[in-house]
Amino acid sequence: MNILIIGGGGREHALARAISTSQKCTQLYAAPGNPGISQFATCLESSSDNPQAIIQECQKRKIELVVIGPEVPLVSGLADALRNHNIAAFGPSAAAAKLEGSKYFARDFCKRYHIPQPAYERFTDIQKAKEYARLIGPQSVIKADGLAAGKGVVVCNTTKQAFDAIDMMLEGGFGDASQTILVEACITGPELSAFALVDGEDVIWLASARDHKRAFDGNEGPNTGGMGAASPSPDETDSLRKDILENILKPTAKGMIADGTPYTGILYAGLMLTDEGPQVIEFNCRFGDPEAQTILPRLESDLLEIIISHCNQKQQEAQIIFSPDIAITVIMANKGYPGSYQPDSIIKQLDTLSLESDRFIYHSGTRRNEQGDIIASGGRVLSITATAKTYREAREKAYDTVSQIKWENGFYRTDIGVF
Repeated sequence: MNILIIGGGGREHALARAISTSQKCTQLYAAPGNPGISQFATCLESSSDNPQAIIQECQKRKIELVVIGPEVPLVSGLADALRNHNIAAFGPSAAAAKLEGSKYFARDFCKRYHIPQPAYERFTDIQKAKEYARLIGPQSVIKADGLAAGKGVVVCNTTKQAFDAIDMMLEGGFGDASQTILVEACITGPELSAFALVDGEDVIWLASARDHKRAFDGNEGPNTGGMGAASPSPDETDSLRKDILENILKPTAKGMIADGTPYTGILYAGLMLTDEGPQVIEFNCRFGDPEAQTILPRLESDLLEIIISHCNQKQQEAQIIFSPDIAITVIMANKGYPGSYQPDSIIKQLDTLSLESDRFIYHSGTRRNEQGDIIASGGRVLSITATAKTYREAREKAYDTVSQIKWENGFYRTDIGVF
């Protein structure tokens, strides 16, 4: 089978590595891919912003399955366009992906179907938003309604911080994505990312992870797309998993059917484990990044066979087995991220680094220059993953690999996986 992966980040690198090992994979392509993905797939120049170009590539190269990595093409309807041309797509429809595409839609959905979540209100007016922020107290969360690459959330500890965030967003800080905002009560507890494979009402638990979203050690600094992750979450238990399935994931799947927009693909629920139980922070309509780089190295089953079974509406027949091992992922980012940073610095020794079988390096924001050097071209640039029997051992292996990468302009948190 010929397969195309949409995307060019660390998540897609992890997908490419996993899919390429399947005996069912004849030829693997990626659009646009990156230097790391090119080790497993033929990289194409087609942009996910142009569904017609993707469809033409599929027809030209006899591609039978498209695995869509990032949220933007899913929210924009790429899966729908592919299916309309009888090309199998792994990912939800645009209507179902609105769970991620609009935070207000997701909050209203949870309210209608009694899925636990914090108190919130929606605003387009600065003064009304500030009045509500003052009402709920100094601790609040201000969110852009639309997609903002994981940076459209500000957790505030004072009323002034909330007011500043409201001003920034409603004055166009995230463009169209923040024309509407949510002001939410700040709930506390450990965070947990829950991943499920969903086909209509059929919900299969996959794995959990703990993401580290703040830029700096000690969970300080601004929110990012994620600076590291651990899988499984240290908080996962059999009873918690059942609670999340019965009170969040399955009601979400049933609610989507009731709304006439049945969900298919990966459903990623970002949760806060409060004293009252798990509550929804957000939904995502795909694997997370860096969670995919953390979860997929633990998958012992054939990922492509799982995806094919799912697309054939036979996901219950798929064998899905994860190793009990721990995986830790550390993100190396450009200094200055998530703010402004200097691009195009050279990363040395990546191509010559010898990795043991329990260590992985995934490319995100990289490219090659004319001399063949690996160049850091994005904000988050590399994902370094290691697996082991304990969190401590996995951390030590991951940071040992990080120490071998020579990149003067890179920075990373030093406390990923410390619980």
